[in-house]
Amino acid sequence: MKILNLYAGIGGNRKLWGNENEITAIENNPEIAKIYQDFFPNDKVIVADAHQYLLEHYKEFDFIWSSPPCPSHSVTSYFLNAQGTIRYPDMKLYEEIIFLMAFCKNKFCVENVKSYYPPLVEPQSIGRHYLWCNFNIEGFKGKLDKVGRFGPVKSAETGRTDEKDKLIRNCVEPEIGLHILKCSYSTKGVKGNE
Repeated sequence: MKILNLYAGIGGNRKLWGNENEITAIENNPEIAKIYQDFFPNDKVIVADAHQYLLEHYKEFDFIWSSPPCPSHSVTSYFLNAQGTIRYPDMKLYEEIIFLMAFCKNKFCVENVKSYYPPLVEPQSIGRHYLWCNFNIEGFKGKLDKVGRFGPVKSAETGRTDEKDKLIRNCVEPEIGLHILKCSYSTKGVKGNE
C-alpha cells in the first residue's frame, strides 16, 4: 500500500507499521522531520504544510493518516479560555474530515484528541482519541492508563513537562496506530463506496 502520514511528528502512530508499505511522511518542522527520518529511514519524508499537501496529493495514496494539531480542540484549551487565553478552535481539522469524507475514495483516518465541545462530525474513539475514518475500527485490546495514554506525561528527570516530553506526549500510541492500520486492511470496502 501507498500510505500518506500527515503531521507525522516523530512517528508514534507509524512505529509498529513495519516496512512492507511505501510511506510518505509530511512534517512542517525540519528538526522534527529529521528525527522521523532517523527513526524510519525507508520512508520518504517531505518538509511541507500537511494541510496543503493533502489537498494536492490525496488521490495518490491507498491509505491516508492525518493527525492535525490538537491544542485548540483539547480540554486544556477550554480551561485556558476560561482563564482568559481566548482562541478559536483551528477548523482545519474539520476541513480535512469533510473534504476526505466527500472526495476520498481510498481509506483514511483523521485523528485528534477528544474535544472540549461536542464534535461537529461524529467520530469513533479509542482512549483519548477521536477518529474519523471511512471504515470501522473495532476491538482495540491495548492497555491504556487512567488518562487514556501509554507513556509518561512529565520528565522523569525534572518532574516537569519540557518540549521533548510534549513531542512524545502528542504521539499517537503505536499500538493504536497499528490497530487502525490493520482495521483498514481487513475492511472490505470504504463506507459509502461498498
